[in-house]
Amino acid sequence: QVQVVESGGGLVQPGGSLRLSCAASGSIFSSSVMGWYRQAAGKQRELVAAISSVGSTNYAESAKGRFTISIGNAKNTVYLQMNSLKPEDTAVYYCKYTGFAGTMSMEYWGQGTQVTVSS
Repeated sequence: QVQVVESGGGLVQPGGSLRLSCAASGSIFSSSVMGWYRQAAGKQRELVAAISSVGSTNYAESAKGRFTISIGNAKNTVYLQMNSLKPEDTAVYYCKYTGFAGTMSMEYWGQGTQVTVSS
C-alpha cells in the first residue's frame, strides 16, 4: 500500500504563486510516475503536470510556462511550483502516484488540496 499526502494549497491573488508538495510513502515501487491533477467545480479531473522517477516531465498546455514540477531531495516527493496564477486555476489539486512493476501498475491518490485564486 502507498500513502499519498498533498500540502500547500490556499488562497492567492491573481498573478501570485503557490508551491504544492506531494509525498508518497509505504510500499514504494522502483519505477514510478507522480502527477498533479486538478478538478474544478462541475468539471472533470484533468492532468496538470507529471514527472517520472527518472525526471521526464509532461505538462498540460494550460500549465506550460507557468507551472514547474520537480522531484524533491526526499525520494518520492514532488513539488508543483505555480506562478502567474489565474482565477481559472482555482480547483482541488490531487497528487497521483503510479508505481510500475513489470507489466503491472498501481495507482494511488491523495486527498486533494484546495487552490483558490481570487482577489
